[in-house]
Amino acid sequence: MTLKDRFVIKVPASTANLGPGFDSIGLALDLYLTLEVEKNDKWECFSLSEELKDLPTNEEHFICQVAIKTAATYSVELPPCKININSDIPLARGLGSSAAAIIAGIELADVVGGLSLTKEEKLLLATKMEGHPDNVGASLYGGLVVGCYQQNEVDMLSFTNLPIEIVVVIPQEILLTKESRDVLPAAYSRRDAVQASSTANLMIAALLSQNWSLAGKMMEQDIFHQPYRKPLIHSFHDIEKTAKSNGAFGVALSGAGPTVICFTEKGNGRQLSLDLQAVFLEMTVKPLHIDYFGSKVKVVEVY
Repeated sequence: MTLKDRFVIKVPASTANLGPGFDSIGLALDLYLTLEVEKNDKWECFSLSEELKDLPTNEEHFICQVAIKTAATYSVELPPCKININSDIPLARGLGSSAAAIIAGIELADVVGGLSLTKEEKLLLATKMEGHPDNVGASLYGGLVVGCYQQNEVDMLSFTNLPIEIVVVIPQEILLTKESRDVLPAAYSRRDAVQASSTANLMIAALLSQNWSLAGKMMEQDIFHQPYRKPLIHSFHDIEKTAKSNGAFGVALSGAGPTVICFTEKGNGRQLSLDLQAVFLEMTVKPLHIDYFGSKVKVVEVY
């Protein structure tokens, strides 16, 4: 990176699981974490979003830590940067804010450190940090992703052009992923594991074949995590009932929650969002689209 260069890194939000696809299925959404980066004599981070104001302003910032750690993996010491950070992604709401930050940090290290990483290398680095490939894979690749992480390898496929729209209903309360994971069982019986995995398999097949009603049915029949997490989201069943009565074909927890994500056919998202907002006045309701591009880096020459 030369002194005259300014880089813009843009990373989409994501939702994970879609019901039964626990820790393996993700979907990129058109909310964004954006970094404007330029070389500096010290690490400085300026958060333009009110929700990020309390985060560290030096190299202790999580994104900087990810970048420094990534570069160190390749024995590279990063020169310090000034970073302006803006984000549409709410924190601790199940919309992949930490995954987007991890991808942003890896992209930052790649550009500033001249690492020339492949997408596969970025995905493996991010998955090791996050622990599973669903959110980070969606933020990196875009689209609907299905991934598997085992034996220190990640295999992933990304699918595009799904004719669906999304509406998210975001309660005011925060639900940390750790809290939401603590309610899950330590193990599943073989019978439950077979049922849960077959449900996830059929949901993906239904989405790709545009059998929306079957996809929604499989979202409801998850037994991996939603039966244990739904009680933590007091309004889940009311949101689900209202969404389905107004045209949603499927409803699920977004990641660990508390956000509830509603799926509808293309062209119906705006009306569904209006119908939901009219009922859940105290919550944030957003109509969203799938992001099909994933993380992007743009170099801006400053003259």
